[in-house]
Amino acid sequence: MAIRQKCDKKRIALLKATLHLVNNNGFHDAPMSKIAKMAEMSPATIYIYFENKQDLINQLYLEMKAVFSAQAFKNYNEEQCVKESFKQIWYNIAKFKLNQTEESNFLSQCDNTPIIDENIKREGLKHLQPLVNLWERGVSEKIIKPVSPYLMYAFTIYPLAFLTNTQHKEHCPLNNEKLKEAFNIAWDSIKL
Repeated sequence: MAIRQKCDKKRIALLKATLHLVNNNGFHDAPMSKIAKMAEMSPATIYIYFENKQDLINQLYLEMKAVFSAQAFKNYNEEQCVKESFKQIWYNIAKFKLNQTEESNFLSQCDNTPIIDENIKREGLKHLQPLVNLWERGVSEKIIKPVSPYLMYAFTIYPLAFLTNTQHKEHCPLNNEKLKEAFNIAWDSIKL
C-alpha cells in the first residue's frame, strides 16, 4: 500500500508540474526535463507513468476535465426545473473558474489549441453529458431554444472564461451582482 501511495504521489507531482509549466510557459516550452526538475525527480521517472509528453498532456487534460465536472455538477439535482438546474451548474462553473484558475486556464488553453488528441477531447466532452442532457430536456419541455449544444455552450458557459480572466476581472469585478447579471444574460440567450 505504501508503495502505491508513493507512486501516486510521483504521478500527481508530475501532473502538477506540467500544469504549472504549461500555464506559465505554454505547451512547447514545457519540456520533459523542466517537468521532471519541477517535480523533483529524474526525467526517466516520467516514462514510468506516461508514454511520452503527448500522453502526459492528454492525461492531465482528462484529469482536469474530471475535476471541472465534479465542481460543475456539485449539488446538481436532475429533479429541479430546467432553469434552476442550469443555474446551479452555471454558478458552479463560475466558482470553478474563479477559484481554480490554474486548472481553468489549462482547460481554456486546451480548448483553443490542437495540442490535445481529438479522441481525448471527445472523451473529455463526456464529462459534460449531464449538462447536455439538461439542455435536451429543456428543449423537449419547450423551455429553451432548439439549438445545438455547442451553440448553447458558446453563449452560456464559454463567456465565463472571458469574464473570469484576471485581466478582465479588473475592468468588471465579478461580485454577486455582476454574476447574477451574467447568469441572466446567459439564461436569456437560450430560453424560449
